[in-house]
Amino acid sequence: MDWLPTAVVIALALGFTYTNGFHDSANAIATSVSTRALTPRVALILAAVANLVGAFFGARVAQTVGSGIIEAPTGTTGLVLCAAALIGAIAWNLLTWWRGLPSSSTHALIGGLGGAALAAGAGVQWDGVAAKVLVPMIVSPILGLGLGYLVMTAILWTFKDVPPARVARGFRLAQTVSASGMAFGHGMQDAAKTAGVIVLALTVAGHLPAGATAIPLWVVVLCAVVMSLGTYAGGWRIMRTLGQRIIDLDSPQGFAAEVTAACILYAATALRAPISTTQAITSAILGAGATKGHRAVRWRVALDIGWAWVLTIPGSGVLAALVWALLRTVIA
Repeated sequence: MDWLPTAVVIALALGFTYTNGFHDSANAIATSVSTRALTPRVALILAAVANLVGAFFGARVAQTVGSGIIEAPTGTTGLVLCAAALIGAIAWNLLTWWRGLPSSSTHALIGGLGGAALAAGAGVQWDGVAAKVLVPMIVSPILGLGLGYLVMTAILWTFKDVPPARVARGFRLAQTVSASGMAFGHGMQDAAKTAGVIVLALTVAGHLPAGATAIPLWVVVLCAVVMSLGTYAGGWRIMRTLGQRIIDLDSPQGFAAEVTAACILYAATALRAPISTTQAITSAILGAGATKGHRAVRWRVALDIGWAWVLTIPGSGVLAALVWALLRTVIA
């Protein structure tokens, strides 16, 4: 098949990666910026570099997205399906970014793939979706909430006899490390997902053999660089939600949330599960903040975020299905 249609899909995938970068950059740095551990510019540079490096360690997740979610038809139909999925995911990312809601780019992409596949009459690997997407989608926020609470409780107990000002200074420095770890995990997860979609497009177009599992280096590099650029562009609307609107974070809480979320991301990558970095960090922030008492958390904001999580897969799926119908009409 001619490379031009494939190149269009690759360009859309990179566009999604860019929106993922500025949409989810807040995941890694919102807590560090809100606690004044890092200036916004330094935090963005740090996150961009860590995202770039982390992208080279996410092959397991890329393989799941590329071959474990849908059974895409080959040829033009498969490429149109990939294009519809990506456009649906991009549209959902832009909508939630505009509303300042930290929804999941991961679930937007998976919802887009599923919606486009169903509209096209292609197969969806429901067992893989259940095991690698739905179960982690439920488990990761629960883990984030519980572990965030436990880590913050351990910090409070360990440093109970240390002057608060000294504790705050120490954890502001420690957040440089924890924010980097969070951004590295985001790169492992989210750059890899787009790489998986590009491999899927290359496969259905016949540029890679069916069943190929290796991710070409140029695909990883492209995704890593574009995501880093998107990260550096920043996502200030969402950053304000995560860093200020849920709870009034201090530096120990920020550190606890970042460490918790990073550990969840590393474990999920090892298990080949494409989880939401947004859910991991948001639930960890809620868990760490709850150590101050339930009134410290603005549960109304948390409820709005929860609704965005619930609606992401069906919302992006519907958008992708509509795009599929439109593209098929135009192409036909």
